[in-house]
Amino acid sequence: MSIAEIKDSITKMNARQRREIEIHLLSLRAATPAWKKETARRIRDAKAGKSYTATQVEALIAAMPR
Repeated sequence: MSIAEIKDSITKMNARQRREIEIHLLSLRAATPAWKKETARRIRDAKAGKSYTATQVEALIAAMPR
C-alpha cells in the first residue's frame, strides 16, 4: 500500500478511527531512543526544580524530533 493510499484511507475514517491512528503514531514516536532520552532529561530538570510555562512546554514539544 502506498503512502497516498494510506492517506486516502485515513481521510475516509470517522473521527474515532482517526484518533486511534493518531494515538498509535504518537506511541511509535514516543518509543524512539531520542524521545526517551529527551523525556528523561526533562524529568531530571523537573526534579531539580526547573519549571516551564505552558507556552514553553508547547514550544519544546513542537521542537522535538519526529
